[in-house]
Amino acid sequence: MPDLTPDDILARAQAPAVNGRPIRKDEIELDERGIYVESWLPERRSRRKPLLFVHGELGGSWVWERYLGYFAGRGWEGHALNLRNHHWSQTADPAELSFEMFVEDVASVMARLGPGVVVVGHGMGGLLALKAAERQPLAGLVLIASEAPGDIRLPAHQHELRDIPELYGKAMIGWETLPERLQRDHRDLSIADILRIQHLMGQKPHESGRARRAVLRGIRVNRASLEGVPRLVIGGGLDLQVPVEMGERIAEWLDAPYEPFGAHSHYGLVVGEDSYQQVAESIRAFLEVNRL
Repeated sequence: MPDLTPDDILARAQAPAVNGRPIRKDEIELDERGIYVESWLPERRSRRKPLLFVHGELGGSWVWERYLGYFAGRGWEGHALNLRNHHWSQTADPAELSFEMFVEDVASVMARLGPGVVVVGHGMGGLLALKAAERQPLAGLVLIASEAPGDIRLPAHQHELRDIPELYGKAMIGWETLPERLQRDHRDLSIADILRIQHLMGQKPHESGRARRAVLRGIRVNRASLEGVPRLVIGGGLDLQVPVEMGERIAEWLDAPYEPFGAHSHYGLVVGEDSYQQVAESIRAFLEVNRL
């Protein structure tokens, strides 16, 4: 079977579930913040809670395309934001970007969608979701390979912080190398998946080193903001960025169920053509059990 092109991958992501609902696409723009939100909606509205997907470093709404198609085809409206200076959102002065500004981006979209939103965060997006929940109420929370809050992580050494430039790109997280080499460490991703991720991460460094340093120093989170909120933590056994053991610690700290996927990598949990659906189905079960 020949490798799929990026267009083939997107077409599959957009396909509704078997016997599922037709999907329509929309968008939300927060002009005052320069934020663009990609929305995939069931043709007919349902009583299900809206889902807000929050990407991590070097990501964008593209990270969530398969999830958007999966959930819209099953009756959930999904909204994937692009943080400032990411993908389709407006460019910004990198010197002004910070973790706190990204939290404000997430909180502003939560406010736009209303208090009934379920937030799903990946990588740094999980930590952003935890902090945004201190500002805006939410109906549910799902953390996928989330960066850990400072409450349970050891702060980085000074030399590690000094090594982070003001702007960084995919080379810093090990993604500027041969696709075949990446596939050895990300066995749940096809070569087509890897090429697509490399392309959409961008050709030039644009991620905020200031935000990354803040994460490594430790971002403290007020767990009281999540009182009574259903929550789920998911990790990947092949994750080289967020070890599966850290996912266990986050789940214990949050008093949340933990679902590890032993054969999944950091991006395979959300982007992999053959791996994302297992995770999406786990999230779907969580939503249904909690009537979200």
